[in-house]
Amino acid sequence: MSESETNAEGAGKRTRLILAALPLAIFLGLALIFWTQLNSGRDISEIPSALIGTKAPFRDLEPLAGATRDGAPVPALTAQAVKGKLTLVNFWASWCVPCRQEHPVILALSKDPRLTVVGVNYKDGSENALRFLGELGNPFFAIGLDPVGKMAIDWGVYGIPESYLVGPDGTILYKRVGPFDDKSLKDGLYPAIEKALGTPAAAG
Repeated sequence: MSESETNAEGAGKRTRLILAALPLAIFLGLALIFWTQLNSGRDISEIPSALIGTKAPFRDLEPLAGATRDGAPVPALTAQAVKGKLTLVNFWASWCVPCRQEHPVILALSKDPRLTVVGVNYKDGSENALRFLGELGNPFFAIGLDPVGKMAIDWGVYGIPESYLVGPDGTILYKRVGPFDDKSLKDGLYPAIEKALGTPAAAG
């Protein structure tokens, strides 16, 4: 075998070794990133959304037929339904245990006259959703069905429940991943409401 052939064979072996090691290197890199996030002590609920400061990507969703609030039918969630209003958009489902735990908080928020609380029913069945609201109460001024999660993808939803505060001009102002608690209300949502309206936010 000539020297050039030997060199070519060696180069081919090195290339094969590099290609073979590449997936392992990528895996180790991703694992390192994941491990760093886990050990950073950072709460995923506090991770900011890339959409904050941008226009909310509303879709015109189908209504939850049969849903009522104060004896009146609840309209579908559309961009027009929330135009010009400070709006809390809550992604929820009847099968979501944390949604059930959070629901009294959403009910209380719906009584704040400065807020319009709307719901996106995520990958749920209409009968189950109606049963959920019938049992726990309906805080939503409008409800949209997102049966395959298209709107959730548009909004970058991590998991439900998840809530977004949207300004009267349609800009996303605040995001909460997971159920609201006293801390997230006091340190997150209420200050965002106060900033949006330029008035003191409700204390609960």
